[in-house]
Amino acid sequence: MSEDLYQILGVSRNASKDEIKKAHRKLALKYHPDKNPGKDAQDRFKRIQEAYDVLSDDEKRAAYDRYGSDFEKIRGGGYSGASPGGFDGLDLDQIFGGGGGARPGSGGGAGGFNFEGGFGDFFEQILGGRAAGGRNAGGAATRQRAPQKGANVRHELELPLELVIKGGETEFYVNGEKLAVTLPPGVAEGAKMRLREQGSPSPNGGPRGDLILIIKTTPHQHFKRHGQNLELTLPVTISEAVLGAKVDVPTPAGSVALNIPAGSSSGRKLRLKGQGIQPKSGQPGDLIVQLQVRVPESVDETSQELIKTFAERNPQSVRDQIKL
Repeated sequence: MSEDLYQILGVSRNASKDEIKKAHRKLALKYHPDKNPGKDAQDRFKRIQEAYDVLSDDEKRAAYDRYGSDFEKIRGGGYSGASPGGFDGLDLDQIFGGGGGARPGSGGGAGGFNFEGGFGDFFEQILGGRAAGGRNAGGAATRQRAPQKGANVRHELELPLELVIKGGETEFYVNGEKLAVTLPPGVAEGAKMRLREQGSPSPNGGPRGDLILIIKTTPHQHFKRHGQNLELTLPVTISEAVLGAKVDVPTPAGSVALNIPAGSSSGRKLRLKGQGIQPKSGQPGDLIVQLQVRVPESVDETSQELIKTFAERNPQSVRDQIKL
């Protein structure tokens, strides 16, 4: 790793850990061996991994910032540069604990090190770490860290009732990225849909995570959704409520006739079986119609007299049951 580690990742020496992580992620995706089978790209990917292993670790990065590539000179017989608190004026026996220990490159010994692999191995062993693609204390090659899958992302997708009922393709944005999904007819409230590899990128060249969509129905002006059932507040006239009537009611499948029994008051609920939301498989929900008697804002004198006559002939005690 004689090439400057910061230059390998394309970051400044005072880059934050987040900046280093983002730079590594970008380069790892670009030079990953799965996308670039050539040897140059593979070597580049290996250097990127080694640089990230050092700069992402606080202890290793501090040591690298302090001594840099001068570690390589230790193999030649000593450190040649003066550095406060460093190796200036020390031989290798002093650095590694006095006599009896093996020096770098000496091939072993009690309490010794073996740095046949060069600076990368020295750095790995002196700090107790493991450089991807490097060698361990016995000189054996270590495996590169397996690419990890990115994190899954959850996203609540609000859909209009008409689309929920009919199904079909819809487009949406997540973190500025435009995506599309095809919905089955009658998709359930709170249903989860998984979009493979549309989540967060991998930190080290692996596949992206998944995007988990959670379906939510946007409130409708007239209909309320309760599972696969629909509820509709239906205005009716005084005469329809008193005398009864047959009226048309809108449903997802089109208008159907509803019989309003005579003497119906506001708040009465009538059920239309199977006229709710029809899922792709299974039984459809129902349509619950709640009646709401609408009184005209003004009536002519003749109508007023008729209403008075009606009230006199049909006295009602509608508030007797209301108590504190």
